[in-house]
Amino acid sequence: MFDSGDGVAASLLQKARKVEHVFISHADRDHLGGLLQFNQLNAREGYPILHYPAHCGSFPAIEEFSKKFDPHVKGTIWKPVIEDQEIQIADHLIVKVIRNEHVKADKGIYKSFSYKVYQTKTKLKPEYASLPQDRIKQLIAKSGREALSEIVRTNILTYSGDTPVDDYSKWDNSKILIHEATFLGGIDEERINKHGNKHSNLDEVIKMVSEINIETLILGHFSSRYSNEQIDGQIKKLCKEYLIKIPVYRVLPGQVHKDILSGSPINQ
Repeated sequence: MFDSGDGVAASLLQKARKVEHVFISHADRDHLGGLLQFNQLNAREGYPILHYPAHCGSFPAIEEFSKKFDPHVKGTIWKPVIEDQEIQIADHLIVKVIRNEHVKADKGIYKSFSYKVYQTKTKLKPEYASLPQDRIKQLIAKSGREALSEIVRTNILTYSGDTPVDDYSKWDNSKILIHEATFLGGIDEERINKHGNKHSNLDEVIKMVSEINIETLILGHFSSRYSNEQIDGQIKKLCKEYLIKIPVYRVLPGQVHKDILSGSPINQ
């Protein structure tokens, strides 16, 4: 699970028990407001494992409070993470920690992250792929399977957390990109975004997506200042302007989508 906003336990219900790893992007309340209740319902020895930016003092404080308030959550594991760290969450799944600039911090200080999920597969090296099966078996018997194989990593999911649009390469070649789009754009909103923690404008996100290689885009974190009609209208307008052909989905303010990819893309 990425982030744990208010109401997450009520939304997931019994499915929450399936969550073993939680990756928190930063310490803003809208991203961790539901963490205490989620943990209270699901804590057991060794789980869940809560990963958080290493230099966010809020998380050690929450850990200390929660263990005093709900002693049975002492089995939960709290793990600080740093930039570029890779966490193996299953046999063929790795989560990589990506620094973003939502929270201003000096180099080497980590307070806000995005996360990339990689699927790993072991495949024959290209030079052996066209050989007959009998010949491959002979080579494996002689040199071992590892000598003929390589591990291929595929970025199946990227979660931006809150972040300004800056380095396009962070998101390139991801099958699914979940990206925030707090503001729809405009001069007044640019002034707002210059103060405090930095967010993304929808027009910047769509422009970026038009220049990188992703297969599916999911937009969210829209400001509640906008109506649903304003959000949908602007997404459709920008997708047409930037010739976006990939499926684009959106999570509107105050709504829960249990299986968003089973719905119809907003731009098709």
